[in-house]
Amino acid sequence: MQADESHFTLRLAQDARDLAAAQRLRYGVFVEELGAEGPLVDHDARLERDAFDPLFDHLLLIDKRRDAAALDDVVGVYRLLPGARLTAGQRFYSEGEFDLSALRATGRQMLELGRSCVHPDYRGGTAMFLLWNALADYVLGRGIEILFGAASFHGTDTGALAQPLSYLHHHHLAPEGLRVRAIGPHAQRMDLLPEDQIDRKAAMLGTPALIKAYLRLGGFVGDGAFVDHAFNTTDVCLVMDTAQMSARHRRYYQRKESKPE
Repeated sequence: MQADESHFTLRLAQDARDLAAAQRLRYGVFVEELGAEGPLVDHDARLERDAFDPLFDHLLLIDKRRDAAALDDVVGVYRLLPGARLTAGQRFYSEGEFDLSALRATGRQMLELGRSCVHPDYRGGTAMFLLWNALADYVLGRGIEILFGAASFHGTDTGALAQPLSYLHHHHLAPEGLRVRAIGPHAQRMDLLPEDQIDRKAAMLGTPALIKAYLRLGGFVGDGAFVDHAFNTTDVCLVMDTAQMSARHRRYYQRKESKPE
């Protein structure tokens, strides 16, 4: 029996209230749960904001049973930026941490993903599945060929993350033509352990569920991690070429593409 999903709505943010509700959820997850900070974080209003928000589309999962007036109805968020939207001189959020030259050189349609989060009460259920279905519609509707974005491990102690980081480097490094690279003084090598010292089980246990989900879709990681002290995370850049997705997920996308209106 399928769970009742009639109380959920999925749509892009339409106005300032919608954006504030997304930022309220982000505050609860990134600031209160994970200890993030930033120059535009508003602790009084409990909003996690940054200068890139106006550029992005904000995909919202809304529970209609919750209080919209109190900005409490958004229970899942994805932040989306099509590369075609950038004008001369503008950059992707990820370019503060990673060199995206390889991706830009492809000339293909790109989409940056970020600030993905789900309210604690909705984790482990259908929330992320619903968000990903809506993301698939967004990708298909805009002819997106490459998805990418920073994904985070909690904490900044890379020694404690040696197993998962090393596993990602040795087993899921992006091909050279799509290989972004961590930059700046906070860049960190990921090959912290030789391949024969990696415990796959420990590495997988130490890898966040969202990163594992991208890997199952056929995603890769860039070369090197970025230690984000302000956000209390260690970031890797995930890259996915929609033309090289696993056969299973290509069939899923094609099914959606051919579905009659």
